[in-house]
Amino acid sequence: MIELINVAKQYRIRHGIHTVFSDLNLKIAPGEKLGILGRNGSGKSTLIRLLSGAELPTRGHVVRRMSVSWPLAFGGAFQGSLTGLDNIRFICRVYGADISSVVPAVEEFAELGRYLREPVKTYSSGMRARLAFAISLAIEFDCFLIDEVISVGDARFHAKCQTELFEKRKERAMVIVSHEAHNIREHCDRACVLHAGKLHPFPDVGTAYAFYNANC
Repeated sequence: MIELINVAKQYRIRHGIHTVFSDLNLKIAPGEKLGILGRNGSGKSTLIRLLSGAELPTRGHVVRRMSVSWPLAFGGAFQGSLTGLDNIRFICRVYGADISSVVPAVEEFAELGRYLREPVKTYSSGMRARLAFAISLAIEFDCFLIDEVISVGDARFHAKCQTELFEKRKERAMVIVSHEAHNIREHCDRACVLHAGKLHPFPDVGTAYAFYNANC
């Protein structure tokens, strides 16, 4: 179970305090697939970062009783001067994962070849995304956070990502943010809409989209 209890998030900007959202309450059960809808700037990515623990709420509590991934394909935590291989080793130590099994799994899946032993700062954005996605799958989590459904690489690699995530890990919980309606409809059991700083929950995806289209 992951639970948000009266969560608020604010940022200090040049002209004062900007409240992204307030009084968010949400529960995500094991194995549940939840879609998050909202217009640009509504706070969807901020919510994903709060769920992952990358950011802390200004007020309220985030309770995690499941292991939670970082946003898939997000490479912002990489140290650019280290090689891809060294970043893998570092992340394994942070998460207590077995380096001897994670390294070959990432090496095979990411398909970076000799570049895995080059500094990450020399990678293209696509290469960083491949590495981040491969590590996310090599270190197993109870809940995967997906900020936009993965579209890394060519069609073959994209299909491989879809199979690994949505077929081989279909029993895991997922929180999916996407601007593409078919991604939410295809993969989610229910959805919430972030609108005007509030989170509006709906029991099914169709009802959520009806609200979204009428109000956002």
